[in-house]
Amino acid sequence: MARWCYRHRLVVLLLWVGALFGLGFSASTAGTDYANVFSLPDTDSKKAYDLMEKAFPARAGDTDTVVWKVDEGSVRDEDVRSRIQPALDEIADMAGVGGVTGPYAGPEGAAQVSRDGRTAYAQVTFTDQANAVPKELVEDVVDTARDAGRDGLRVELGGQAIQRVQEPPTGLAEMVGLAAAAIVLFLAFGSLFSMLLPIAVAVFGVGMGLFGTQLLSHVTDVPDLAPLLASLIGLGVGIDYALFIVTRHRKGVLRGLDPEESAVTALDTSGRAVLFAGGTVCIALAGMLVTNLRFLDGVVIGTSLTVVLSVLAATTLLPALLGFLGPRVLSRRQRRRLAARGPEEERASGPAARWSAGVQRRPRTVAVLALAVMAVLALPVLSLRLGATDQGNDDTTTTTRQAYDLLAEGFGPGFNGPLQVVVSDGDSTALVQGIEDAPGVARVAALPPARGVTVIQVVPTTSPQSEETDALIDRLRDDVIPRAGAEAHVGGVTAVSKDFATVTGDRLPLFVATIIGLGFLLLLVAFRSLVVPLTAAVMNLVAAAASFGVLVAVFQWGWGLDLLGLGKEGPVNAFLPVIMLSLLFGLSMDYQVFLVSRMHEEWVHTRDNARAVRVGLAETSRVINSAALIMVCVFLAFVLSGDSGAAMAGVGLAAAVALDAFILRTALVPAAMHLLGTSNWWLPAWLDKRLPHLAVEPGEQAPRPAPAGGPASVVHGFVRDAAGEPVEGAAVTLMSQGGRRLDRVTSLADGSYILAVPAPGAYLVATTAPSYASRARHVVITDEPLVHDVDLTEPSGDEADEVDAVNQA
Repeated sequence: MARWCYRHRLVVLLLWVGALFGLGFSASTAGTDYANVFSLPDTDSKKAYDLMEKAFPARAGDTDTVVWKVDEGSVRDEDVRSRIQPALDEIADMAGVGGVTGPYAGPEGAAQVSRDGRTAYAQVTFTDQANAVPKELVEDVVDTARDAGRDGLRVELGGQAIQRVQEPPTGLAEMVGLAAAAIVLFLAFGSLFSMLLPIAVAVFGVGMGLFGTQLLSHVTDVPDLAPLLASLIGLGVGIDYALFIVTRHRKGVLRGLDPEESAVTALDTSGRAVLFAGGTVCIALAGMLVTNLRFLDGVVIGTSLTVVLSVLAATTLLPALLGFLGPRVLSRRQRRRLAARGPEEERASGPAARWSAGVQRRPRTVAVLALAVMAVLALPVLSLRLGATDQGNDDTTTTTRQAYDLLAEGFGPGFNGPLQVVVSDGDSTALVQGIEDAPGVARVAALPPARGVTVIQVVPTTSPQSEETDALIDRLRDDVIPRAGAEAHVGGVTAVSKDFATVTGDRLPLFVATIIGLGFLLLLVAFRSLVVPLTAAVMNLVAAAASFGVLVAVFQWGWGLDLLGLGKEGPVNAFLPVIMLSLLFGLSMDYQVFLVSRMHEEWVHTRDNARAVRVGLAETSRVINSAALIMVCVFLAFVLSGDSGAAMAGVGLAAAVALDAFILRTALVPAAMHLLGTSNWWLPAWLDKRLPHLAVEPGEQAPRPAPAGGPASVVHGFVRDAAGEPVEGAAVTLMSQGGRRLDRVTSLADGSYILAVPAPGAYLVATTAPSYASRARHVVITDEPLVHDVDLTEPSGDEADEVDAVNQA
């Protein structure tokens, strides 16, 4: 498939461009129909909601709030009323506004003025839900209301529709993330074209994923958080997957491979690992379904679709783009060095090799230090409290946060999250009295009954996110309502949030066991070892604990919130553990696969565990760290999204990826594998026979052992110059198709050389010599010795035959 895409690159590119524009046109024509549907069966808040829906059919539109406060005097003063009331009347006359209920409408409006008379509010009801209200209308409402303010009179607005217009421009987070990724890629590759390849793959994958999710929102419930999370994970995996493949391809070109052969080899090795890694991410995301939280189904659909399309782009579009670039996938300096010095031998060097050797020398020290760091970061998770964010967590500069604070100041902190006690049977009067006497209650008001249902509005003395408010809900359910002998249920947004957190917490162990178990089985089949997947499972739990510790410290304790501009501290979103664990599991599996697959490859060849771990870490740590740095940049950019849930997920995932890549995969995993020794690769014989065979990187198989008397065969010949004179001291190297060096010799005075071949198969013979252009040729070696002469000036005429023979093999 890679070869076909490489040779038919224009067709592949046109198909992708056509698909992207076609989906984009369809999505823009159809529009969006995102729906935040919480399904919490068998919960008290759900029963309350069902009763209210039956007795009081919900209004069609979203209800937002205009709040104003005077520094001196009263909001009832004529100079205040003469400024506010005309603005409210103008808002009420706007097309798309269903009505405005203010404090100046008569005796019933008195409750909308605070006790000190300095704060009041009006409710604006739109004819559509928040996500369907035109942005221009909301902006007109905001401008009209705020224009009524003056010195000594503050006017602020709150609500979902208002919150939408103060968000940064759509796509800002994605653009910032792409710009940061581009810088990291350019530093890693040193080539503009190579930098653009992963970005192009990510843009196509994420673009089509978002358009597809938008279309799917018309046929199933997809929350408006889904496209944000889909773009967040899609950008990360799309860039990373392309990075792994491009890195392998560039190494092949530097070793002297023809660009087409190098691309095919890269896709047949790293490309297979990408397919496996993408599959693990989708499986991890699908693990959210076991929680039976229907709100997350749309998230699974959006993120999984984007990951699948990102993998498809990396395995089909990328080889086509590599075909357009050819040797320009290397920087100019690398191309000049390749022409002057010939193919480079693949070897790990620099800081990565030194670090890998250091881990091998002191595995216990490295393991203890890494564990200590992770344990300290995980300590805050002991005080993790799940809940829901609201506009009180917005940045202090936003009008929604200021409106929230004004209402809390004027009417009490519980006013922003009132409870609704829905009574279907029993003495509601006695229940009202019991609620008034309950500690933690600021205000109680019973609405007129309808269809046998009475709704009692309860305003707590504490804020919606306070632990005391949660305790009040439990007190009403477990004590006050049973004592009054009424059939009643506690509902409202605050109660729904509490129930959602409780349900999520109860189902979290099953979810964690599911994704850890699936990961164990996948790695067991891939690496045919019991210890490697067990180590990975433990590391995933360690990474999860540490990353949630960072989340608690930042968002629950408030450390660094002002620096990040993320508003006020509060509980961690209840849905975040499920989403974060899914993404963390999938991404950590990616790094585990790329790291251990290289170790496993070396283990198969040498049966030397210390060498396998050292070489695997040295050759993959740089690309894993580069990929992780890109992920961190992309995730942190979502702090700019304007959505508190996406910002929380971005910070949490950035911390998780950084800890996973820079501490676990680079230090703790290799240190543990050094300490475990050959037991890393232990698998009972009976289990080995029953497991299916799945080669993550099958492009290079282990050579068959040579006979006791010597190698299976040899390749020999002469190295000559253009005049036919022998070249002495030329380096002749035998390499496997995957680029592993098998033998190396220097030509003698008569130009002759002889290389030992471990087993029949396809190989690469590379020849370099000072002052001569290098040569690299594919050869197919049987049980008989192969004669292969090398001309350092002109390529041999049978190159095409040799390449064809390799392809057929």
